[in-house]
Amino acid sequence: MPLVCDRSIVGTVTTTAVFVTALVTAVATGLGALPFAFRRADPRRWLGSANAVASGVMLGASASLLLEGVDRSGGGTLLGIVAGAAFVAFAYRVIGDRNGLHLGTLRGADARKALLVLGVMTAHSAAEGIGIGSAFGDTTSFGLLIAFAIAVQNIPEGLAISLVLVPRGTTVARAAAWSVFSSLPQPLLAVPAFLFVEEFTALLPAALGFGAGAMVWMVGRDLLPEAFRQGPRQAVVTNAAIAFVLMLALQLKLAA
Repeated sequence: MPLVCDRSIVGTVTTTAVFVTALVTAVATGLGALPFAFRRADPRRWLGSANAVASGVMLGASASLLLEGVDRSGGGTLLGIVAGAAFVAFAYRVIGDRNGLHLGTLRGADARKALLVLGVMTAHSAAEGIGIGSAFGDTTSFGLLIAFAIAVQNIPEGLAISLVLVPRGTTVARAAAWSVFSSLPQPLLAVPAFLFVEEFTALLPAALGFGAGAMVWMVGRDLLPEAFRQGPRQAVVTNAAIAFVLMLALQLKLAA
């Protein structure tokens, strides 16, 4: 995610255009649910593989965030990592094992998992919103380039969310809607980041670290252990590794 910006040229593009562009990147996240429209088998049967692939995608995204954050500020990124991990750990304590918890058609443990993944991915989207607004504060063409790159990488992030939701009983349409919801911080933060470039750019290392720390903690605490319980170890490792490499390669390619 190449989010380099040192100056503000407010006026080269309107705040409405920044908001609409960032909203399009958020909508792109919903495209990650489309592959499930063609899958007719009982989704519970491939829950282990789905968790493994989701883990790989999230770890790949985290690696990209860390590379970008450390390049800007190692200390700020480290602070964000600790805060992100603490956020997820606190969320686990608050949500606990409430059997009465529900999210749409999901109940109990399934609802808890879905809420945590959505929370983590929504927090991660904040950094992307800041990046879009900061890029537009540099130049319009740079803003459009960054928005396009983020829209493309949002698709596999929507896939990761859908991999958690659909096998647990959420419809494809609802999974797409929740995926878009998780990216709403992008248009909401893009405008203030555009108007106050220097202030928001200074927050980027911590925001990038926060998203990475939250996703890594979620994967290590929940998704991967569950994947190992539900599928053969070798298959889980292979699926997660392939997803990780593909996601990281995509993000590095877009950042080049």
